[in-house]
Amino acid sequence: MDNSEKAIKASIFSIIGNTFMAVIKFLAGYFGNSYALIADAIESSADVFSSIFVFFGLRYSSRPADENHPYGHGKAEALITFLVVSFLVGSAIIIAKESINNIITPHHQPAPFTLLVLGGIILFKESSFHYVMRKSRETNSSSLKADAWHHRSDAITSLMAFIGISISLVMGDGWEAADDIAALFASGIILFNAYKILRPALGEIMDEQLYEAEIEQIREIASHVPGVMATEKCNVRKNGMNYYVDLHAIVDGDISVVEGHKISHNLKDAVQEQMPQIKDVLVHIEPTFLSVREYFRNNKIEDNKEE
Repeated sequence: MDNSEKAIKASIFSIIGNTFMAVIKFLAGYFGNSYALIADAIESSADVFSSIFVFFGLRYSSRPADENHPYGHGKAEALITFLVVSFLVGSAIIIAKESINNIITPHHQPAPFTLLVLGGIILFKESSFHYVMRKSRETNSSSLKADAWHHRSDAITSLMAFIGISISLVMGDGWEAADDIAALFASGIILFNAYKILRPALGEIMDEQLYEAEIEQIREIASHVPGVMATEKCNVRKNGMNYYVDLHAIVDGDISVVEGHKISHNLKDAVQEQMPQIKDVLVHIEPTFLSVREYFRNNKIEDNKEE
């Protein structure tokens, strides 16, 4: 099973799980007189639609490259992440607004059975977060990571509801709004999670250099390729679930073009073999007639002159 199939399978799990949770939360909140649970159901309903968008986004982004899209369709995944974030923000705003309305409106205490429902929901959603997050790491999928954080935010709002309802039941009369205050607090946590999801997706769209660990690994691989004396520039950008690399390799200037060409192919093959998440490596050959130490010392001097 390739990465796209794994990611799509995980998104289907999210759709089914979020639908089931939304129904359970709404029924428990309605019959148990808990707006915190109803607010949780609203958030899960938004999760259903966002997971559906993730599903279709993953299917589209996994399309192979064509004449109009030589680098594939992977950027669509980051765009879907923006859409998922908008659902998170919308959910947080709705929950905050309704929580405030319920805080200023007198109402009855929640039913004790809602705590049992919330306990089960918290366990399921936290388990879902770890499952989907593991799949997002396996596939390098940013939209799947956003979907995973939906599960985590759901677990957090459920935990806040659990705390609020517990306070309301233990403290008794006068504490009926505790679960509404908990829901309001949870909306702030959802907004914070939305930012954490948006930031890397924005960097991906802007081709921001965020992959120092990958660059270090690429340089280490290159150092063991015969004929490569050193590496200069190394830029990595993410496109969907794949990475694209631009690498400058320093070789002996006395070798032939054919030999340099062979070294570049060997370097590309070595990087892709050891880092299968890399879709392509563009190698630029830099010739030198000097030792590596002299080369860099001279370059440093030239750079200082320009400054």
